[in-house]
Amino acid sequence: MNKIVLRPPLDRLWAGRNPFATVEALQGQVFRELAGRRTLRTEIDGRGYFVKIHRGVGWGEIFKNLLSLRAPVLGARNEWRAAERLTELGVDTLRVAAFGERGINPARQHSFIVTEELAPTVSLEDYCRDWPCTPPAIKRALIERVADMARRMHEGGVNHRDYYLCHFLLHTDPPPAPAVLRLSLIDLHRAQVRRLLPLRWRRKDLAGLYFSALDIGLTRRDLLRFSRAYFAKPLRRVLKDEAALFDWIEREAARLSDRYQRKFSAPGTREVSS
Repeated sequence: MNKIVLRPPLDRLWAGRNPFATVEALQGQVFRELAGRRTLRTEIDGRGYFVKIHRGVGWGEIFKNLLSLRAPVLGARNEWRAAERLTELGVDTLRVAAFGERGINPARQHSFIVTEELAPTVSLEDYCRDWPCTPPAIKRALIERVADMARRMHEGGVNHRDYYLCHFLLHTDPPPAPAVLRLSLIDLHRAQVRRLLPLRWRRKDLAGLYFSALDIGLTRRDLLRFSRAYFAKPLRRVLKDEAALFDWIEREAARLSDRYQRKFSAPGTREVSS
């Protein structure tokens, strides 16, 4: 299987060159360096890009995931497909500048994805950190935008699998028009794309999002506002139809919170408070 996608300006800058060799030669700030995967920020023709290179996960990793009933992530295709689908659905996300994939052997498949740097931005995890004391004027608009993005994504057959506030980037440069809120969803390497999304994956995404928002001072009214925007129907009907879902999300978020506390409260770690 071989596939190459080059978009402006890389189609011009890399014309006549081997894209795989060109990507491997890129230099910049390295964020992750493993035997089979490399992630870095680089600059090409004066513009910032993020590059993810996958060189094969090996049969051991594939079997480990299959035995755990998890779909293994073999390369950059997940992120490329999810970014393309989210763009079709009107969900702001990564802007893919290049994608490449070669090789039939799933354990040794070589692939890459190059995306435009989204800057200046701040993650919602950082932006919402002071909400309990000083909620911003755009709090309501942000809640409704995140709910709308989640609804579009799930209705379009995409589930994120790492659906946390830290993977939403709020653009901080002046908007193209007053009252325009620009929010992009990133980190799609585990995302899945289907024709119809199974209920279990929708539930997992929503529970992950709720877990990541437990400490930002959301009120009951905020949660109801999100629910009404996500389900796009009258609130009275939402509360009646989705009661079981809300109960499950509460339990799952509590389980995730307990696991997080155990992980970061282990002996030898020190809790830091602001």
